[in-house]
Parts: sequence; structure tokens; C-alpha cells
Amino acid sequence: MIVTDPAAFLAGFSGAGYPMRGPATARGAFLVGPASNVLAAESARDNHYMDLERVPDPARALQQHAELARRLGEDVPVVMFPGDPHSPDGMFPNNVFATTRGQLIVGRMRHPVRQRESARADIRRFFRDVLDYREIDLSGGDFVAELTGALVIDRARGVGYCGLSERCDIAGARAMHDAFGLRLTFAFDLAAGEYHTNVVLAILAGRAAILAADGFADARVPQAIAHAYAGRTVFLSPAQKQAFAGNAIALASGRIWMSARAARAIDPRQRERLAESGFAIESVELDEVEKAGGSLRCCVAEIF
Repeated sequence: MIVTDPAAFLAGFSGAGYPMRGPATARGAFLVGPASNVLAAESARDNHYMDLERVPDPARALQQHAELARRLGEDVPVVMFPGDPHSPDGMFPNNVFATTRGQLIVGRMRHPVRQRESARADIRRFFRDVLDYREIDLSGGDFVAELTGALVIDRARGVGYCGLSERCDIAGARAMHDAFGLRLTFAFDLAAGEYHTNVVLAILAGRAAILAADGFADARVPQAIAHAYAGRTVFLSPAQKQAFAGNAIALASGRIWMSARAARAIDPRQRERLAESGFAIESVELDEVEKAGGSLRCCVAEIF
């Protein structure tokens, strides 16, 4: 079921109950290394978190990214693919590739510079020939569907939260709903200037939510999501959102990963609220990576 009205979402969510019936966190992750010394000008057209005047330091970005892979390995096995110098946004693979158990999903990217990433044969072969995953290829569709950038998923319940913007339209939301085998998808407009849902919303192992209310076009939407995770929601200020505090992920049941900049923005009361839900915050310095307009969660493609 796909709904677009907050009241319909709450009626469906509370009526069906949607108990946790699947794994809440991934069993592995894969990353793609940074390999470009420029930023993607095409992506900057609809990603205001990018600043083309901030010249990246490739060596420092590579060092930070390698440390991210090492640290995430504390929670799950991590596979690293080499970067492509012709794909400046390639270090954000979760927009292009995603998985459910036994299948690889390939997204439909908006910008040609990112559409090149979806053609990577090595990543496709790894899942097909090594993991024996079936492939669902959305990359040729007549829609835009930037996977877990646009779609934040409560994996345990099979419930998706899909933000509509230049990076995902309603046809793309429907295609992802089917590809991920979701039970319920709540589709809504993001606020003007927002490009991906995973910058304004994180669902943490099905137990808690982090959200930035100003990232949604309709104020009723974040309130409805908060109601679904009653008592376990942390609201972010606009400044905290800008620091990528919403771009977080739980790869294990007891901790949240976010960038060091994001972690510094979280205040003591918010940390306490997350601790009450059973989460500690772990962080990695990613300021060079963040110059490209994404942060830690954007770097992580989950393997289910």
C-alpha cells in the first residue's frame, strides 16, 4: 500500500500494527572509494549542501573514507569497491545500489553523471556471481528513483518513507515500493531545496527516528512519523540538519553512526533520548567527504 496523506499513513500504520518481522539492520555493507578531485557540477544544481567553491582534498577524503570503512567493520563486514575518477559522486553508492535478501536493486538516477555509476559491471557481477543475488534493474525506467537516498526504510517492519523531489517522483516511489517488497510506503513532498530524504530523516533499527521537521513541505508529515515512533523521536534544528545530523545509520542494534560534525551538533538531551532507545553515537571525521553534499549514511550501501 502506498499513501500520500499523513492521516492515511497513521491509520494504516496503527491499524495493521506492522510488527517487526524482518532484520532491523544489515548483515554487511559496501562502500565505493573517493577517486575524483572535483565535485559534480550537475549534482550541485539540486543539492544545496554542496559548495563548488570548497575544493576537496582528494588525499584527505581518501584517508577519511578508509577510516570510515575500518570503523564500520566493528559492526558488520565491509566490502570496498574502487572509485571511478569520472564519477565524482560515486562514493555515495546507496543512491544507486541497494539490496534486500537475495537481490540487488539498481536505481534510476536523475543526473547523467550519476547514471554512469549504475552501469558499473564490477558491482553488478559481485552480487550476481559471488553472492548469487537476483538483479532488479530500475536504471532504464521512465521515472527517477534514487533508492535509499530518497527512500528511508524501516526494514524490520517493511515500511518506507519516500521524499518526493527532483531526485524521486511518485512513479519512482511506486517502483521502489515494489522492488523492495514493502508493506507500506508513505510518500510526501520534501521542502523546497531538499534533495534526499536521508538528510532529513533516519529510522534507527526500527526503534527510533531522527528527523528535521523543516525538511518536509507539509508540517503534518514529520508529526505523523514522530507519532509512529512515539517517545523515540529526536527532532533536529535547521543548523543540526545542515551539519548532517539526520544522515545517520544503525548497522547494529546498539549504536548509531554519523559524521563527527553531525555528532558535535547533537546536544546532551538528544543524546540522552537516543540512549533511552538503546543507542550510543559513534562518529568518524568526514569533513572532506561532506564537501560533496553527502555524509556518512550516503556512503553506506547496506547488504541484507
